[in-house]
Amino acid sequence: MTENITLNNGVEMPALGFGVFQTPPEQTVDSVVEALRTGYRLIDTAASYFNEREVGEGIRRSDIDLSEVFVETKLWISDYGYDEALHAFEKSAGKLRVDQIDLLLLHQPLTSDFDRTVAAYQALEKLLEDGKVRAIGVSNFMPDALERLLDRIDVVPAVNQVEVHPYFTQPEVQAANKEHGILTQAWSPIGGITSYRGDSDRSTFNDPVIGGIAEAHGKTPAQVMLRWHLQQGRSAIPKSVNPERIAANFDVFDFELSPDQLATIDGLNTGQRGGPDPDSVTLESFHRDIPEV
Repeated sequence: MTENITLNNGVEMPALGFGVFQTPPEQTVDSVVEALRTGYRLIDTAASYFNEREVGEGIRRSDIDLSEVFVETKLWISDYGYDEALHAFEKSAGKLRVDQIDLLLLHQPLTSDFDRTVAAYQALEKLLEDGKVRAIGVSNFMPDALERLLDRIDVVPAVNQVEVHPYFTQPEVQAANKEHGILTQAWSPIGGITSYRGDSDRSTFNDPVIGGIAEAHGKTPAQVMLRWHLQQGRSAIPKSVNPERIAANFDVFDFELSPDQLATIDGLNTGQRGGPDPDSVTLESFHRDIPEV
């Protein structure tokens, strides 16, 4: 069983997906096969993860037809600019070995050179018009950057993929997305980033409030956090290479959190970001050469 979300252009996307951020290429194929076997139908990757080729191989090795899999990837800032982004699509599609990408995002706003960001998004609009992608969007766009983009483009992003977990809920970002009919998709949705950055004792996995709610439902803290996202209308893309956790993270469709429980989890927000501040992402500090096919 799964749930779908209808994007602002009418395309249906699975609400719960499988992420491969920081999954080594040699583990990516098997983890994607396992995820598809479990029931996931949305796979999220990115050019800068350097495992798009293995995601494509995992899809091919599964017994799931490509037409049933929703493939999402992201262009890196090194490939921003109009012609550069068009070529970046060809690189990603070639590695994934697909003719059409279901959802293509700009990975970060390049606020230090916003003209290149806009040009890259305009290339996404062209790819959408030509049927090479089914939906387009952005990632890590804060409200200011989103407004700057919206002033200069024609197609409203379908998705804004941002860090959202119980310790960092970004209510202003979610509100801006909602105002424009943009789906909020959560990366690090179960707060994995809290377990390897910062205070190791302050992890969502060990939070007594989340643990108490999990115990009440006979579920794990991760399952509770994923249910919290889904019930509040977000998409979530948890990652794991452990088959048991891959399966457990998908087993979230048979229980409901109460309004009070949802509000209690909302109240855990610390306002502390785990990932980099999007405004700090520059070509000088975050340049990555994205290989050709």
